[in-house]
Amino acid sequence: MAPATADAAGAAVGGRVKTALGVAACERDAEKLELIEQLTKGFDDEQQRVLAAILARNNGAEYLRRHGMEGCTDRESFKARVPVVTYEDLRPEIERIANGDRSNIISSHPISEFLTSSGTSAGERKLMPTIEDELDRRQMLYSLLMPVMNLFVPGLDKGKGLYFLFIKSETKTPGGLPARPVLTSYYKSDHFKYRPFDAYQVYTSPTAAILCTDSFQSMYSQMLCGLLVRTEVLRVGAVFASGLLRAIRFLQLHWKELARDIETGTLSAKVAEPSIRAAVAEVLEPNPDLAAFVAAECGKDNWEGIITRMWPNTRYLDVIVTGAMAQYIPTLKFYSGGLPMACTMYASSECYFGLNLRPMCDPSEVSYTIMPNMGYFELMPHDPEAPAPAVSRDDPPPRLVDLADAEVGKEYELVITTYAGLCRYRVGDILQVTGFHNAAPQFRFVRRKNVLLSIDSDKTDEAELQAAVERAARLLAPYGASIVEYTSEADATTIPGHYVVYWELMLKGCREALWPEAAVFERCCLEMEEALNSVYRQGRNGDAIGPLEIRVVRGGTFEEVMDYAISRGASINQYKAPRCVSFGPIIELLNSRVLSKHFSPACPKYGPPNK
Repeated sequence: MAPATADAAGAAVGGRVKTALGVAACERDAEKLELIEQLTKGFDDEQQRVLAAILARNNGAEYLRRHGMEGCTDRESFKARVPVVTYEDLRPEIERIANGDRSNIISSHPISEFLTSSGTSAGERKLMPTIEDELDRRQMLYSLLMPVMNLFVPGLDKGKGLYFLFIKSETKTPGGLPARPVLTSYYKSDHFKYRPFDAYQVYTSPTAAILCTDSFQSMYSQMLCGLLVRTEVLRVGAVFASGLLRAIRFLQLHWKELARDIETGTLSAKVAEPSIRAAVAEVLEPNPDLAAFVAAECGKDNWEGIITRMWPNTRYLDVIVTGAMAQYIPTLKFYSGGLPMACTMYASSECYFGLNLRPMCDPSEVSYTIMPNMGYFELMPHDPEAPAPAVSRDDPPPRLVDLADAEVGKEYELVITTYAGLCRYRVGDILQVTGFHNAAPQFRFVRRKNVLLSIDSDKTDEAELQAAVERAARLLAPYGASIVEYTSEADATTIPGHYVVYWELMLKGCREALWPEAAVFERCCLEMEEALNSVYRQGRNGDAIGPLEIRVVRGGTFEEVMDYAISRGASINQYKAPRCVSFGPIIELLNSRVLSKHFSPACPKYGPPNK
C-alpha cells in the first residue's frame, strides 16, 4: 500500500498537505512529517549534536569523570576513552543508585525511576535508570506514528482504536525509587493520563481500565467497551501479538458474561474497581440486539475471522510481529481474516529508537528508521556465522561503526548512549541494515542476542534452559533414568503460547519397570519452571504464558534429527543438537516420535522483589 501523492510540493489538496513522505492528513501531520525529513537528512550532524548534549549535561557525573571525559564533549575523545559495556559491567553503579545513593553516579540529572527490562540478569529483571525528561522524548516519537499511518490509511479520525493496553505491578528499590516496566511508566504518566483530545487517537478502552493492575477486570472492561462500539472500531491492537491473542482467548472464555452485561446494561460484579465501573457506566446501556449478535457469533464453532466479524470496519491490526512475535502471524491471520499487521515503532526499556515509515508493509519486510534525536547510537559488527569469541577485560575495545557508516546487508549489535547516563551500552539487539531513508539507516530486527525461547516479554537463553533441564533431571535419578538429549520450541499454536521441551531418556540396564510415572514428569515440568527467570515466572502467574510441557520421545530420535540435518548439508564433524527448533520438518519429526506428553501442574513461585 503506497501513501497518497499530490502534484506540487507544499500544495494543499482537499485540506491535505503535500510533504516529501506523502500527502499529510492535516497541517499538524505535515509538521511532524517535515520533522522526520529534517532529522533524517542531517542524521550524522544530529547524532553529533545529541552526543555533545549528553556529554555536556552529564559532565559532572562520576562515571564520565572516571573515564577521563571531564570537560570533553567531542566524539573522538568519547570513542577513545569510554568503554563498551554490558549490564554486568554497570551493575555496581546501578545497585548504588537502587540502594539510595543520590550522588551524580552516571547522570547529572536525578534518576527518577528504574524501568524493568524484559531481559534478565542472574534470573531477575534488569533495572534501567531513567530521568524525568526522557518521557518527553518518548512522547515525541509516539507523536510521529499517526502522521505516518495517516499517509497509508486515510479516515482514521472517523472512528476509534480498540487497543488492549495494560499496566503491571511495580515495586520500589531499597532506596525508594519506583521500578516498573516502561509502558507501565508511560501509561501512569501525565503525558498519557491527561493527553489532549486527538481525533486520530481515540481509544475505546477507558483510562481507568488500562490503569487497573487486576488483569481480569482490566481485560473484561476493555473487551466490553470494544464490543459496545463494534462498528466504530477501525483498528485493533495490543503491544505484542501475544497480547492480542490473549484478548481473543479471553473473548472465547467470557463471551456469555459479556453478552449478558450488554443485554441487561449492567456490569458484571466481577469488575469491582469503582473507577472502572464509573467509566463503563457512561457507555453501557441495555442493547439486546447487540447481545444476541455477540452470542450468535461467539457461539459458533468456527472462530476464523472473528476479529472482522466482531469489528467489521477494522482496517488493520496494530501489533508487534517482528522478532520472536513472528511466530504468531499465522494465528493472527486466522482470527483476523488476513488483515494487514502494522509494526509502527522500535523501542526498548533502555531507549526509544525509531519508527516504521512503511507501517502497512508485509511483516517480513518491516524496517525501522532510526531517529537520531533519541540518543547516540553506534553499531558493533556481528557475524552470524562466527562463533562467539571469549571475552577478556584485557582485550582491546571492539570496533564500533557510526550509524551513518552502516553497510546495507550487514548485521550489527546496537550500542547506545542515553541522556539518562548509559554510555556505550550493548542493548543485545541484532539488526540488519536494509537501506536508508535520506541519511538515516533502516534496520530489520533480526533477534535478541543469545535468546533461545520467548513467548511474551520473557527471554530465556541457552544457559538458563540448560540449568533448568539439569535441575529437573535430578528428579529422574531415583528411577535410573537420565536425559540423553533434549531440545525445545516456543509453541505459539496454543493461547497463551508455552514452552515445549523434548526429552530423549535412557534407563540404566533398560529397566522398563522403573520408567518414571506421569506424576514424576509433571514435577519435572514444574521444577524447570521454578529454575527459569523471574520474567518467565511472572508471565506464568498471569495469563501471558501457558504451562511448560515435556514431550518424551522414543530412543534414537535425536539420531534421526542429526541424520536429517546432515542430509541437508550439515557437517557431521561439527553437528550439535540444536537447543531450540523452529524448522517445521524437524518439529514434525520430533512430534512423530513422542511417547508421552506432560504439563506443569501448577504455577512456579513468583513474588515481586523485596523492597
